[in-house]
Amino acid sequence: MNSNEPLAFRMRPRTLEEYVGQEHVLGKDKILYRTIKADRLSSIILFGPPGCGKTSLARVISETTKYKFYKINAVTSGVADIKRVVEETKNFMINPAGKSILFIDEIHRFNKLQQDALLPFVENGTIILIGATTENPYFEVNKALISRSMVIKLEPLTIDNVFTILKNALTRKDGLGEYNIKIEDETLKKLAIIANGDVRTALNGLEVAVLTTNMDADGYIHITDEIIKNSVQDRKAIFDKNGESHYDNISAFIKSMRGSDPDAAVFYLARALNGGEDPMFLARRIVICASEDVGLANPQALVIANSAMQAVHMVGMPEARIILSEAAIYVALSKKSNASYLAIDKALEDVKTKETGEVPMHIRNAPIEDMKELGYHEGYLYPHDFPGHYVEQQYLPDKMVGTKYFIKDETIDL
Repeated sequence: MNSNEPLAFRMRPRTLEEYVGQEHVLGKDKILYRTIKADRLSSIILFGPPGCGKTSLARVISETTKYKFYKINAVTSGVADIKRVVEETKNFMINPAGKSILFIDEIHRFNKLQQDALLPFVENGTIILIGATTENPYFEVNKALISRSMVIKLEPLTIDNVFTILKNALTRKDGLGEYNIKIEDETLKKLAIIANGDVRTALNGLEVAVLTTNMDADGYIHITDEIIKNSVQDRKAIFDKNGESHYDNISAFIKSMRGSDPDAAVFYLARALNGGEDPMFLARRIVICASEDVGLANPQALVIANSAMQAVHMVGMPEARIILSEAAIYVALSKKSNASYLAIDKALEDVKTKETGEVPMHIRNAPIEDMKELGYHEGYLYPHDFPGHYVEQQYLPDKMVGTKYFIKDETIDL
């Protein structure tokens, strides 16, 4: 055992049989399992959260394929590295197979030029690409590369998956098998829960716990709940305020308010705040929801949301969390109407695409008396001169008469 290597590195699987998790793509009847076993892999893009097994899967492929396997990291590599791999692949003396597998970690960090450099060699089969990314490749990877690759989404490992890997680490000689360790399954399960699908976090926490705990008189290292708690960070949040999880979480937050579920709204608000989201960004989303989704069913919601945004700006965190929670719950509990939203969008569409005509002469502005002689303002009926401060007259242009934009629904009491 090389004790200089972290436990998480030593515990990486070497075969498909050692790989734990991702049964939805690596089950024995699944295409990815079959193509790896048959060594008939085509280019693939693996994406998923940190610690879900992307690099481990690439390592398994490197151990099972007959093709030459190259690995580069997009952070430290560039076009020159791609060209070197291609040249070696085409060199019959170095690589008689005439093709190779290139694993690019964090492929989303390659710019367009670097990604374009891969295209011709992926297309003609010289390079079998395995790209790994924590970002949604449909946003971050060249569309041409996507179209030539199989996109595979890896899920966060389950608690049972992480627990299994931790149990294996305690017995394997290249893990912690050479230590006399006593730890209850319940304690190990708690560590798996804290890791929240990131096996690297779990293994690092277990390693710290073992290496920093003295052996007792009975010759064992006893790992307790308290030791685990002090050896690993708080429960890891799967949230990146600059990545896909940011968009997924804010979408869920808005849809929960729109769907009148205050509990879900507060949950996604908490996830965002815990992940470091800007409180003002969240406040603006609440303001938008108050107008778009609550609207005229409860106009007070916009007033409260706007006041909350100003208060968040003035107060800041951590107290701003309370203000955001109050506003989000109020918006979630309010009756909903999107009549204003539909009205303005329909009107904008007409303005952009139709010949809508001119403003009627009787409601045009006439700041100069001589303009009235040209018909400006002529015939205008001042509503306040009539009973109930209302009088029937035409306001829309002639070509738009009869068009309805605002449709009053049963939630609007105005």
